[in-house]
Formats: sequence, C-alpha cells, structure tokens
Amino acid sequence: MRKLVSSGSHLEEPIGFSRACRVGNVISVSGTAPIKNGKTAHVGDVYGQTKYCLELSIQAIEEAGGKLGDVIRTRIMLTDISRWEEAAKAHGELFSKIRPACTFVEVSRFIESKWLVETEVDCVLAQI
Repeated sequence: MRKLVSSGSHLEEPIGFSRACRVGNVISVSGTAPIKNGKTAHVGDVYGQTKYCLELSIQAIEEAGGKLGDVIRTRIMLTDISRWEEAAKAHGELFSKIRPACTFVEVSRFIESKWLVETEVDCVLAQI
C-alpha cells in the first residue's frame, strides 16, 4: 500500500515530492516550511514557525491514516541554533507525552530567507 498526501504546492509534480508518503505502516513527512497561503507564516518567530510546521505535519499524518502517537522521530532544522529553545518549547507542547526521538540541527539557509525553521517527521503505525 502506498498513499501520497499533497501539500497543494504547485512544485510537487515538477520536483517530484509529496507532503507525506505512507507505505504500509510507515509515514514520512517531507521537510515542512512555515508556508501559509503562499506566504511565510510567523515571520521572525521561531516558536510560531516551529509550531505551525509541526501542526502541518500532524495534519498530513492524520490524512495518511496516522495519529500523533505514531510519531517516532522528529527533525528540527534551524538557521540559528542559538534559538533552539524557542523551537523546543513548541516541540514540547505537542510531543512531551509521546517523546519521539528528536534532532535539532543548524543549517546555513532555506529556500526562502524568512523561513527560520523546517521540520521533518517519521511515524510507524502500531496497526495497519
């Protein structure tokens, strides 16, 4: 079984990606940027961007047939690692009860300079 979840981006087809991909009981969510209605959400706000990206990821997981409790790994990519605590606060608000494996990493930049964060999420569904 393979199920693709779309973000609605016009770039999905030419680049060849989906917001999320489910194969069997595994769901992987692509790098998710803080884009709302084609514009950067929460400009300058690491906490707001992180929370928004993770919420978009959770929506994709649910659309693929998963739930928050199925998350096993998250990746938080920041352009300024010194602001990791702001991102960690947003992450903790969503994941403190299930505590998936998590990595925070600094990157040099993203496609859009207003993006301060991107996230990735992986899930394993307990039952198919």
